[in-house]
Amino acid sequence: MPFGQLVVGSPGAGKSTFCDGMHQFMGAIGRQCSVINLDPANDRTNYPCALDIRDLVTLEEIMADDRLGPNGGVLYALEELENNMEWLENGLRELDNDYVLFDCPGQVELYTHHNSLRNIFYRLQKLGYRLVSVHLSDSFCLTQPSLYISNVLLALRAMLQMDLPHINVLTKIDKVSAYDPLPFSLDYYTEVQDLTYLMPSLEAESPRLREGKFSKLNQAIANMVEQFGLVAFEVLAVENKKSMMHLLRVIDRAGGYAFGSAEGTNDTIWQVAMRNETSMMDVQDIQERWIDNKEAYDEAELKEEEEQDKLRQAQAEAAGTAASSVGDVARQLSSSGIKVTRKKK
Repeated sequence: MPFGQLVVGSPGAGKSTFCDGMHQFMGAIGRQCSVINLDPANDRTNYPCALDIRDLVTLEEIMADDRLGPNGGVLYALEELENNMEWLENGLRELDNDYVLFDCPGQVELYTHHNSLRNIFYRLQKLGYRLVSVHLSDSFCLTQPSLYISNVLLALRAMLQMDLPHINVLTKIDKVSAYDPLPFSLDYYTEVQDLTYLMPSLEAESPRLREGKFSKLNQAIANMVEQFGLVAFEVLAVENKKSMMHLLRVIDRAGGYAFGSAEGTNDTIWQVAMRNETSMMDVQDIQERWIDNKEAYDEAELKEEEEQDKLRQAQAEAAGTAASSVGDVARQLSSSGIKVTRKKK
């Protein structure tokens, strides 16, 4: 049964960077992974592209032939893919049971009210794919209440539209410490707690937001989000192994991968950690790691990586020495006329 991630999010949220980092991380833990580019405007991918929608249709062709703008061209391209699903299905068959990352376009219409993307992945679910929608938002939105509430609404709409197991992620969390201090701790934002506490900060952004009609609208939005009770966020620093490991564990649980067979018997340290409950970081750990004591954690993790590198180098040298010693003994016995044979089982 193949598994996959549908990576969506606004432009600049880090979708392609996420796919590249996740592809590399899966390679490190021994999981076969392929990335499929579904963005007809993305002609330069950092990751090895197993399947590219630009082989079917390009944005430049659509804009020239049908006189559409960039946004309309992307929507048309996804409609074209929906009508040519055989192309995608045949490409997926060649990937066998690889874990698949779908790098989607950044147009929010595709996963808020346009049906083509949803229909495409419904078809893939019927083929047996177990998919998780991973919605990325730039953590810069935490610095402005209006941006944060907008991202919460966008995440909620995407969850209702895509109708898939869904994980919302605040990316670039390692940059938050460089912004102005947040009025609340990180767990307030990740758990999407009572938004009414954010109203004073929201009204401080603009005098117009203090007017009666806007104040009522803000309160109505806060109540609606609370009534649904669906939105929560994970955090991610894509270059940090522990952060990536935590997020992948959350995604694996949402999609059911965590309840299947292990990756293999020759487990690396990261494979063992992926199945270790203690590797799950809670929000307070992330708050301390990325905001309160970021520099201390950076230094400690750097030292840990250096020690692990030294340990791996020592193990490699020891293995090489042992192999050399065995070879020397075999040569000495051979020169003495003693024939060394391997016992058959």
